[in-house]
Amino acid sequence: MARRNLRALADRGENVLSFARPSIPDSGETALNLVYQAAEVFRSIEDHAKETEARAQALCKSALERLKLAEMRTEAAERARRELITEAECKLQDASRALTQAQSRIEATEDRLTAVEFRAQAAEAEAREVKHALALVEEAIRRRLLCASPYAVGRLTAVA
Repeated sequence: MARRNLRALADRGENVLSFARPSIPDSGETALNLVYQAAEVFRSIEDHAKETEARAQALCKSALERLKLAEMRTEAAERARRELITEAECKLQDASRALTQAQSRIEATEDRLTAVEFRAQAAEAEAREVKHALALVEEAIRRRLLCASPYAVGRLTAVA
């Protein structure tokens, strides 16, 4: 209000300022202006608070969505990890079974080989015995049947 008075004086061309107090009706108008200004400040503060709250809610909502996505990715990664572990365990069990079967086949083959070697040794021993027995039979035949005549002894010696 005081500014209006100063402007009014300036508009009239007066170079003198008056420091007199404004009249009571001006005080009411000034008070009313101050109330309006205060109300405007409060509205501005409320608007700012509402905007801030809206931004905060939007940030919270966005953070919650990102958190849910992160949890979903974590759960998916955990499921994939468990599946990989299960798959690896299955493969290890399969490999272990295959190794056990291979070892069993190797042991069975070694046992058969050992048995074949024993049979071969027994067959060789038997062949030697048969050969020795045959030699004894031949010798006995020579001595008993062919040695009856002196002519046959010379012939047997030549053949042998």
